[in-house]
Amino acid sequence: MKTSERNVIVLGGTGFLGQRVVRRLQDRGCPVSAGTRFPEAAASYPGSWDRGVRLVGMDLADPDTLARALEGAAAVVNCIGFYAETRQQSFQDVHAEGARRIARLARNGGVQRLVHISGIGASLQSPSAYVRARAEGEAAVRSVFPGAVILRPSVMFSRSGAFFGDLQKIVARLPVIPLFGSGRTRLQPVWAGDVAEAVCRLLDGARAPRKVFELGGPDVFTYREILRRLAVLSGRRRLLLPVPFALWRAGAVPLSLLPQPPVTRAQIALMEHDNTVGEGMAGFADLGITPQSAIAMGLV
Repeated sequence: MKTSERNVIVLGGTGFLGQRVVRRLQDRGCPVSAGTRFPEAAASYPGSWDRGVRLVGMDLADPDTLARALEGAAAVVNCIGFYAETRQQSFQDVHAEGARRIARLARNGGVQRLVHISGIGASLQSPSAYVRARAEGEAAVRSVFPGAVILRPSVMFSRSGAFFGDLQKIVARLPVIPLFGSGRTRLQPVWAGDVAEAVCRLLDGARAPRKVFELGGPDVFTYREILRRLAVLSGRRRLLLPVPFALWRAGAVPLSLLPQPPVTRAQIALMEHDNTVGEGMAGFADLGITPQSAIAMGLV
């Protein structure tokens, strides 16, 4: 069944990736809803919401609102995620139990397709609560909704500045830039628009040879290399200072008390390991997508 013939709800549809999935679905003529905890606030955002998107209030902690949000949906895309725990919600609540609840309600409600967004590096053996919760969520979704497709993107960037633009601001402000460890962690940044396109193709009936896809862009950089390239682009000379991960982890503890911490323990945990597509994993090529290059876009 084509996406234009089905009702789709994108949970977390007002977020970074969710908005892009919503727009792609709209472009295909698909009736689409965006699930969010704050529909009234989202209604005031510029962008897709003035083009007929239905904003649906829902809360992962409230199964009743979640069940109502999924009513009538033939397909569900779960883009919900966060990097910093709060007193109200833990990683386990959102990425594990929340994912399980969505999968169960989708199955019981007769949803035909479920796409679950996770991330490269999800592992049940990780010492990071964030990374473990991601892996537990994947396992729960596969157990409850066996036909679900799981997408694991690498770090996502946008033309509007996400990731590379954020790092460019650091390069502009700091003469000495602290590195995560030695800065040799390898990243495979992926354009969020390509991830959104992958979601749409899977909903559109694209043949899925496997149920887990890892999505990375065509360029692989070390973190150190990214910062060097951004410094060159900006015409600045910057000193890159290696900082042990133990110091990053210690510093993240007091920072976690801030409303919007500049770096979180979850982000630090992700930077301790290469964030690249695993050998032999299904990916963009299996969906007929040639991913965009950040270098070709002039972003790095």
